[in-house]
Amino acid sequence: MGNAKSSAMSKEILEDLKLNTKFSENELSQWYENFQKQCPSGRIAPEEFKKIYERFFPESDTTSYAQHVFRSFDTNDDGTLDFKEYIIALHMTSTGKTERKLEWAFSLFDVDKNGYITKAEVGEICQAIYKLIPKEEQDKLPADESTPEKRADKLWSFFNKKDNDRLAEGEFIQGILDNEDALHLIQYEPQK
Repeated sequence: MGNAKSSAMSKEILEDLKLNTKFSENELSQWYENFQKQCPSGRIAPEEFKKIYERFFPESDTTSYAQHVFRSFDTNDDGTLDFKEYIIALHMTSTGKTERKLEWAFSLFDVDKNGYITKAEVGEICQAIYKLIPKEEQDKLPADESTPEKRADKLWSFFNKKDNDRLAEGEFIQGILDNEDALHLIQYEPQK
C-alpha cells in the first residue's frame, strides 16, 4: 500500500497547483502520470531537460538556451526540476497571462539571480536565443537583429538605459509592454 501512495501526487501539491495554474485536477493527474513515466526519479536533470528542447528545435543548438531556461525554472536551486516546478513553468510559459510570462522572462534574463538585468545578461540570453534560430531563418532577419549583439543592442535600447545601468523587473516588464517590437526579441518561435 505504501508503494502505491508514493506514485500518486500529494493532495498538498495537487491543491497548490490547482490554485496557481489553470490546469484541472484531471489534467494535472495526467501530467503527473506522464512525468512519472518520463522521470521515474521524480526529477528532471539538466541533461534530460536539454533533450526535451532538442526535440522542439531539432535543427538548432539548444544547449545554452536550455541551460538558462532550466535555471529559471529551478526555483529552489537544487539542480533538478521536480513536478511542481515543471508544471508551474509549463503554466507560465504556455497559458499564463502576459505579465506572468514577462516575470518568467525576467528570471530567464537575470542570469546571476541578483534581481536586476544588465546589458551583458541581455547579450548572453540573446546569444542563446540566436542559436535556436535555424541558419536559413537567421539570413532573413532584419539588419538590426542579424547578429546576437545587434539583437541585444536593439532590445536594450527599448529600456532607455546606459550600457552600464541595471534594469529592475518592473522596468523590464513595462519596457516590453510599451514596445510591441521588444516582445519578439526576448523569444524565438519557429516559423511554421
